Amino acid sequence: MSLTTDPDLHALQGIWEQTALEDSGVLNPVDAHSAPGALTTIAGDRFEVTTVSGDVLLAGRFFLDSTTTPKSITWIDSIGDDAGKQLPASYRLENDEFVFIAADEHMPRPTQFSTGPGQTMRTFVRRLSA
Repeated sequence: MSLTTDPDLHALQGIWEQTALEDSGVLNPVDAHSAPGALTTIAGDRFEVTTVSGDVLLAGRFFLDSTTTPKSITWIDSIGDDAGKQLPASYRLENDEFVFIAADEHMPRPTQFSTGPGQTMRTFVRRLSA
C-alpha cells in the first residue's frame, strides 16, 4: 500500500487538538511543542503545530503505514531540537481520536501505548471547523 492510498492518511487530514501528553513516564509535563489551545494541522504528509495566536511551535512531515501492528508512523521535524531526525512511532486512529507514541531517533519503534525513557505519547481529538 502506498502512502497516497493509505486510508489513514486521508482520515488524518484536518485540525487536531492535543488533549494529553506523557513523556518518559510523566503525565502532562511542561512541553515546548504544545501550549493551551494549540492546534495541529495535518495537510497531506505535512504537519504544523500553532498556538492560538498563530505562532508555529513545530512543523515537519511524516510517513505512515497502517498495515503494521501496531500501525507505524515516522515523524521528521523541520524545526526545533529534532529537526531532520527520523522519530519512530506507533499510532492509533479511531474516529475522531488520534494517539501516537514516538521514540527518540535510533531507538526501537514503540509497540505499547505507555512511555518509557526517551518516549513521548500524545493524544489528540479532531477539532471541527468553526
